Amino acid sequence: MEVSSNPLVAATHYVRHSVKARYMNEIAIRKRALQGGKLLGSFLNSGSAILAELAGRSGLDWALLDMEHGSGSWGMLTHQLIALEGSNTAPVIRLPSNQADYFKRALDLGAHGLMVPNVNTADEARAAVSYSRYPPHGTRGVALMNRGAHYGAKFAERLESSHENTLIIAQIESPAAIENVEEIAAVDGVDVLFVGPMDLSICMGIPRQFDHPDYIAATEKVVEAAKKHNKASGILGFTSPDIAKFYAKGFSFLAVGSDGGMVAAGMKELVTANQEAVQ
Repeated sequence: MEVSSNPLVAATHYVRHSVKARYMNEIAIRKRALQGGKLLGSFLNSGSAILAELAGRSGLDWALLDMEHGSGSWGMLTHQLIALEGSNTAPVIRLPSNQADYFKRALDLGAHGLMVPNVNTADEARAAVSYSRYPPHGTRGVALMNRGAHYGAKFAERLESSHENTLIIAQIESPAAIENVEEIAAVDGVDVLFVGPMDLSICMGIPRQFDHPDYIAATEKVVEAAKKHNKASGILGFTSPDIAKFYAKGFSFLAVGSDGGMVAAGMKELVTANQEAVQ
């Protein structure tokens, strides 16, 4: 579409397009996940709004803003969300824990989805879903003037339909979660079962042994439970070759690497290249 050369008209067009893109993507990310779409994301653990903006420009389907293990504060998170505004990269916030206050804050700030760490039982999964939904669908606290509701402009719309559009990801990170994964998958409102490979392998007593038969069997159980209940399954990979491997195993909601890891790897590669050049 041709944009006017008038700066004011062009700016207005950009703002309208950005708001529309954000809201359409908010609806799309949950539907795409439940429809089995292959969705690629990455962890953003630095707290940097600049790196969040780069993620949004990259073409990723989603970005995980990490409030569990990441370096950023809630104030920095707001800037990351603004940086992703209008992109096709849906912001998903990993909460510090499964507590109602965290759900309210993340959703009020404008998260399109939430990743809930260490979900071990169906009751914990049901609590997470309830915390993410306004009454009568759940117990989320109600506020009119927040960023997620466009400071009141979209409040009525959010109140009516946010339970249909908010992606909820339950992290499967322990033997207890594997044992209960069928019941967790059956919970209405849990959309993605997401394997945390480091936690799961360590809790199983086989740290980072991702080729161990017991670990492989556990991840297969997650994929099977998700398929049985028409949910998506996801996992964190560490390098690009992991993408095809995990898609082949039945996972569809992938995260690969992190912003900090990518920057560190790029710097290390630069130094190595320099060392080779001066020898």
